[in-house]
Amino acid sequence: MRIVSSLCKLVVLGAAGCCAASLGTGIAADPPRPGQLQIVESPTGVAVRSGDRMVLDYRAGATPMKPYIQELFTPGGVQILRDSPHDHKHHHGLMFAVAVDGTDFWAENPHCGRQVPTNATAADAQSRAADGGSRVAFTQHLDWRTPGDVKVLQEDRTITALAGANLPATLLTWRSRLTAPEGKGPAKLTGSHYFGLGLRFVESMDQAGRFVNSEGREGVLVRGSERVTPARWCAYTSQVKDRPVTVAVFDHPKNPRPAQFFTMRPFAYLSATLNLWKQPLEIAPQASLDLRYGVAVWDGQIDSPGVDSLYWKWVELEP
Repeated sequence: MRIVSSLCKLVVLGAAGCCAASLGTGIAADPPRPGQLQIVESPTGVAVRSGDRMVLDYRAGATPMKPYIQELFTPGGVQILRDSPHDHKHHHGLMFAVAVDGTDFWAENPHCGRQVPTNATAADAQSRAADGGSRVAFTQHLDWRTPGDVKVLQEDRTITALAGANLPATLLTWRSRLTAPEGKGPAKLTGSHYFGLGLRFVESMDQAGRFVNSEGREGVLVRGSERVTPARWCAYTSQVKDRPVTVAVFDHPKNPRPAQFFTMRPFAYLSATLNLWKQPLEIAPQASLDLRYGVAVWDGQIDSPGVDSLYWKWVELEP
């Protein structure tokens, strides 16, 4: 089922055996089954829900510089993301940004670029069930524009949420298909060692947390407590108030470059990077760069074998 939201100009795809909300289009939605994922319109964009439980909330428009996932919940209802804290106002929940042709799209100041939603939409997501559960997705088209309003990059961003009896965590896929615009030269991606798909966690998760990764090593110390580590996945275990949670970011093996995971304390931050600070990457004119990352959120402390098991299941679900 395709439904276009008049608010965000998104293409929404409902999974096989599940339904999507009408988003104000006048299209009636079928009644949801228990545990079934639904996409519904929110005041700021779109949200994914499972029955009465919120799964994620995506800020699709009315954002200063970039759309992002503002809230992300464990299966037990614990929200783990922090939006625009006082120490780093440009940190927005779960967000994706790099520098393009010398313009920084990560920070937010008059010299930085903006990810601008457009009226054009594109979607190419398979509708299928995950382990007898459900799968929903929405896509947003973005123009990356400089402070002088020059388009230097195009992005088709698809967020997919999955649920099933054999999925012990909230599981989503973030897919960014980056294209050099027609009529310009190559798009050169660069940036700091933390540019990429990043998560800023709620304040209580800054305390007594622990990073682990698939390789079981700490990686290279860049500055202060900041490290960069090549790995298939990286996870962070901490607490939201008195409730333990685990969050992991997965790198898809078909990505054009293996991920290097940025981690830091004293406030907790995790991002999957393309190592652009050492190896800039060019997208040829009218060519594309297709990136896929998984994000999983569990209730409780999950050990490395548990994270690794879900990583491989996610790879099977995202061939």
